[in-house]
Amino acid sequence: MTAKLDYRWHLREVMATRGMFSTTDLRPLLLERGVNLSTSQIFRLVAEKPERLSMKTLMALLDILGCRMEELIEPVRETGRRRKTASSDQAEERGGPEPGVGDFRPRRARVTPES
Repeated sequence: MTAKLDYRWHLREVMATRGMFSTTDLRPLLLERGVNLSTSQIFRLVAEKPERLSMKTLMALLDILGCRMEELIEPVRETGRRRKTASSDQAEERGGPEPGVGDFRPRRARVTPES
């Protein structure tokens, strides 16, 4: 199974550490850098995780906030939801990893004709 990659978007937190608590503060600063977004687009950019983002907008945000890309975008591995089972509870208690599917694979049955 291939690992899926995801990311965490920290624009709201980075803005707060820079003393910017309102999305309307961002609009004139973006306009100065040639990025013309509506107030609703800026709100969505701050409040939600963007699926698409132009490089020009990203570079403008990094310049405005004086931060690095790693502070704004944190890559993470997406983990699938794991069902909670009795064996996973026992594995957690032991402190070891949960056994893989191969450990529970049944042996092939041997069918013999009846005499």
